[in-house]
Amino acid sequence: MGSRVALVLGAGGARGYAHIGAVQVVLERGHEIVTIAGTSMGALVGGVTAAGRLEEYTEWATSLTQYDVWRLLDMNLGGGGAIRAERVIGKVSDILGGALIEECAVPFTAVATDLNNRREVWFQRGPVATAIRASVAIPSVVTPVVVGGRLLVDGGLMNPVPIEPTTAVTSDLTIAVSLQAGHTRGVDIEPASPVRSASAISESVRSLTSRVGALIGHATPDGPGREGAETTGPVAGERDSVVEATSSPERPVAPDYLPAPKDLSTSEVFNRSFDTMAALITRYRMASNPPDVLVSVPSDACRTMDFHRAAEMIALGRELTERALDAAGA
Repeated sequence: MGSRVALVLGAGGARGYAHIGAVQVVLERGHEIVTIAGTSMGALVGGVTAAGRLEEYTEWATSLTQYDVWRLLDMNLGGGGAIRAERVIGKVSDILGGALIEECAVPFTAVATDLNNRREVWFQRGPVATAIRASVAIPSVVTPVVVGGRLLVDGGLMNPVPIEPTTAVTSDLTIAVSLQAGHTRGVDIEPASPVRSASAISESVRSLTSRVGALIGHATPDGPGREGAETTGPVAGERDSVVEATSSPERPVAPDYLPAPKDLSTSEVFNRSFDTMAALITRYRMASNPPDVLVSVPSDACRTMDFHRAAEMIALGRELTERALDAAGA
């Protein structure tokens, strides 16, 4: 017999299609989803799931080509974002058919961020489409919206994987899907782990700070987190010689760095920065409220705006959810 599942779906742009695969696997294994909370793309997938429209939404999403996606991205010259997203939300609204959160078969919470009051907002009543639109407003990318006098943006800014809203409903198992796991290539962002303590997380942050400081020449050799720091070039590990060299006019030292890759776009830098921030917030919040099962989707599985890759991300979500549930015996 399956378990009563509280499902938590995180933020991460087009990677959020993996949530569809996660929902499919959970239901196929005979579990009952008794509550859903979602942020950003997690709010979108969670909303259509709670309203009983996931199959219709999936059929539409998997039909999108890259050209279709560009047609849907109504570009904007003002209003706080590059994209208005009204065409996308219009299609989602059609699929939802005017569904209200309080009338959904499954209790649902969408999380957004109130910029003026600097706090997260939980949508638990009203039109599902409105809650989704507020939650997906990625800062500077998708325009904010005003609901109830509040200026709202993406919930991932404060709560990338919103476990807290699900605690009000009795469940046997909390399954969280995070889209902020480490990169599969290049420099890793450490994946969120529900078993790490707050002190361990703080030590990781101190270590990361020390590494960054070492690279720019401001970290001391015996500073916090120094033990595991990687060392490169004349700065790290040679503090005395650097001090002597930089203090002498006879021995000028040229800056020791390389320019960023020429093919690195501004949007990519923003996306990686947002993902890095979200990964850190997720680790802190999960330390005090860990899920029973954590499904971790790599943050470089696809780019934030790759909404034409639904089938691929759904398959990845299925695979990773099956692994996580097998490991948990669920």
